[in-house]
Amino acid sequence: MRRIEGAPIARFLRLIRFSHTIFALPFALGALIVAANGWPSLRILVLVLICMVLARTAAMLFNRLVDWSLDQRNPRTASRHLLVSKFAAQVLLVLSSTGFVLAAAAINRLTFILAPVALALIFFYSVTKRFTSATHFFLGLALAVAPIGTWIAQTERIDLAPMVLAAGVICWVTGFDLIYATQDYDFDRREGIRSLVVKLGITRSLRLAQLLHLLTFAALIGFGLVAKLGALYYWSMPLIAAALVYEHKIQKLDLAGINRAFFQSNAFVSAVFLVAVCVDRLS
Repeated sequence: MRRIEGAPIARFLRLIRFSHTIFALPFALGALIVAANGWPSLRILVLVLICMVLARTAAMLFNRLVDWSLDQRNPRTASRHLLVSKFAAQVLLVLSSTGFVLAAAAINRLTFILAPVALALIFFYSVTKRFTSATHFFLGLALAVAPIGTWIAQTERIDLAPMVLAAGVICWVTGFDLIYATQDYDFDRREGIRSLVVKLGITRSLRLAQLLHLLTFAALIGFGLVAKLGALYYWSMPLIAAALVYEHKIQKLDLAGINRAFFQSNAFVSAVFLVAVCVDRLS
């Protein structure tokens, strides 16, 4: 049997793809800064970060457990089950879920009430591939919970601005997940896994991803208008547009190139968004 080397913590972080936290976290923090019209209190900031990390950890653990046997049959993910034992993953899922609810309860009453709903939404994505080809949209919805949640953490209400941003996140995530899913096209067809890439084919799926990223760009502009952000925010839009265009060139690369370009371009989009919001609201 193949063995996976490395310290237990390092293997756990690889299992949950901790480095990909950078995708959703900047949008959550950006929404928080806009909602606070500047820096939030240290208490809110720390609790929001704890909630973000624990919620994503729980979601990834749930995903790994649901797909435990499926991942072993996929050459791209075949070694995942060797990183952490199934029992350890189950225990950590319970701990991270409980910690998330407790941290949400420490923020305000509405975040506590909605915490189980948020967990249900982010867990639901992992089972959607069993009954719908729209699973990519459910992944987008799972990540879109973050900016809405941080807005509620600061204001104790839901406004139009975070909803517009959440719509942009749904389109952004769905688009890049469609690109990423092209790697599993043959495996998903063989296993009968529902996916828009399988249903539409690779070419039409990539065209849909382009449309979704165009809608992402429009939503980011719309968020700026609704949130009354200034010119400094809009000056970042050409950089984000360039990164989104670049992402649609990566299907011509090999597998390693796709993974590298995928991570870099999406990390760049979210980082530029956060910097633009910070410059606008904190300057």
